Amino acid sequence: MPASRAFWKGYLKLSFVSCPVALYPATSAAERVSFRQVNRHTGHRLRHKLVDSVTGEAVERQQSAGLRSWRK
Repeated sequence: MPASRAFWKGYLKLSFVSCPVALYPATSAAERVSFRQVNRHTGHRLRHKLVDSVTGEAVERQQSAGLRSWRK
């Protein structure tokens, strides 16, 4: 597996000493981190549901147009 690239490089200056510093991602592209929300009382997983703000009806993900700017 190839080594990941640093996404920031710089120097940490402590008085008269400068130390090179590089920040690397904690995970690789193959290691996806995901978080699940859980109902505190039952321990069951929570799911998100798309709802039309005007009609209040549930909308399938295929019907979603994606992200739009909220400014007019």
